[in-house]
Amino acid sequence: MDEFDIEVLADPDLEDPVLVEGLPGVGHVGKLAAEHLLEELESELVRRVYSTHFPPQVSIDDRTAQLACAEFHAVTPEEGRDMLVLSGDHQAQDSEGHYGLTDAFLDVGEDFGVGEVFALGGVPTGELIEEYDVLGATTTDEFADTLEDSGVVFREDEPAGGIVGVSGLLLGLGGRRDITAACLMGETSGYLVDPKSAQAVLEILQDVVGFDVDYESLEERADEMEEVVRKIQEMEQQNAPSPADEDLRYIG
Repeated sequence: MDEFDIEVLADPDLEDPVLVEGLPGVGHVGKLAAEHLLEELESELVRRVYSTHFPPQVSIDDRTAQLACAEFHAVTPEEGRDMLVLSGDHQAQDSEGHYGLTDAFLDVGEDFGVGEVFALGGVPTGELIEEYDVLGATTTDEFADTLEDSGVVFREDEPAGGIVGVSGLLLGLGGRRDITAACLMGETSGYLVDPKSAQAVLEILQDVVGFDVDYESLEERADEMEEVVRKIQEMEQQNAPSPADEDLRYIG
């Protein structure tokens, strides 16, 4: 197998499509968002990208094995622009792989005439939150203005340390190809899978791209995660030292 191998599965005609990336990352925000789009909207698998930089493993579906890969689905919603949705279970294991895979992803996007790229992900806050801001970064000031009108927040020097992985490189390498790109990052604790943050990111994307999608299944998953958080908090409170124990700390 080549270092980067693109398998062609279908070649539908897409009208003015945008590329939407949702690979695993902080809180699985981007992955959840991309998978929700594919669950809720009609889609067609059009490309698989294989690489020796992915983990050396296969996934098992029922009785069949699938080599680690990333997948592109063509989505043609009744409303809004067509989308090319990039999803998968892995990112590259090394820096060289990140660069090579991102170039391959952009090659696929250009083959379909993609004019804009949206990388979806999460930005960790280190604490549980109630209100979810969506932070942004873009390749042009004009695109930043558009995203601000849709509710994206731009903060100086955030996220701290920049954007790593495919999401960051789609902006960096996309910009070098003169492709307009943005990263939409939902705030998340960083501790748990975060459906609420994924929904916040999707609501921004929905406003910008114009598709219509239902969020009931994401909301159900969010309720399940809130129950998990509640149980964790209860356990922490049960293990917390009693006032008497705290008083004893100051004796002697």
